[in-house]
Amino acid sequence: MLDRSGGFEIGGKVINNPAAPNQTLSCDHGYVEYFIPWMPRKTSLVMWHSSSTQVWQNRWDGGEGYKDMFLRRDYPVYLWDGPRVGRANWACESITYVPAYRDQGNFVAWNFGPSYKNWWPDVQFPTKNDYAWQQATSARYDEFDTVENVQLHSDAMAIAADSGKLGDNIVYLTNSAGGLRAMMTTTKSELNNIKGIVTYESIGYVFPDNAGITPGTGGFGPFVVPLADFKKLANVTAIQFVWGDHRSESFPYIQQSRLAAQLINSYGGNAEVLMLGNDAGLKGSTHIAFADMDNVKVAALLETFLEKNNLNDYVEDTLNNRHGH
Repeated sequence: MLDRSGGFEIGGKVINNPAAPNQTLSCDHGYVEYFIPWMPRKTSLVMWHSSSTQVWQNRWDGGEGYKDMFLRRDYPVYLWDGPRVGRANWACESITYVPAYRDQGNFVAWNFGPSYKNWWPDVQFPTKNDYAWQQATSARYDEFDTVENVQLHSDAMAIAADSGKLGDNIVYLTNSAGGLRAMMTTTKSELNNIKGIVTYESIGYVFPDNAGITPGTGGFGPFVVPLADFKKLANVTAIQFVWGDHRSESFPYIQQSRLAAQLINSYGGNAEVLMLGNDAGLKGSTHIAFADMDNVKVAALLETFLEKNNLNDYVEDTLNNRHGH
């Protein structure tokens, strides 16, 4: 049962029209949609896409997705649209959309198979359902994967995290390039309310400036930050880098995730890499495992992570008051 739901914009700025200074535009903000259970747990789950919020709302075949699955388990859920995408698409600068013909590329990037419509034999997708495939590829946003956009998104989310509007115990659930943005957010946040990050196939990582890493020139990093900022990742209660099946250990981003976890732990952090196939026995997991046909099993792993790290407690005052104690 819900106590309330709604949404709000946060971050961004107001700019003046150079030709008419009295005219302004509010832009480059993020948008948050929220759902608060009647008897909530202390930990807020901020579901952060880099493709679209839809991937959190449904399983590939239209079944229950993470959003409702974790609301049923009494977690406050927040769906995030970063600046210039989705429901936060007012940009402070000119943006040009050019069709990129991404359908075939989406298939491979989301690890449904080695080539378009050549499905992995065990893939956790309804492969005979053409409507499901069309829904999946149609849901994707234009991501603007640039260095500027990563900075813009993490700036807005750092404001959101520090505002208290996402709660005092935040766990970011991220997918793809959202993982990089969540890590960058953590290095920018001034408070200590980011308690966890779970990245499903993070494409892009953050490293300290003393690790000999050369910063990338594109939107997938690597990003290099001052050591003092990187150590904020070590202050997070727990971080988990999750990978689907059919990924080689030589995949550059898997290698980066292992190095990032090692460096975070070297400064007293608690980071781990979880391979859904080899470590958890979940075969055929895709790039977006939380929407896969076995997402109940993937969710169970997340519940274990939250419980293990004491991130599953209830808000006691609310629990007592609403039970009439």
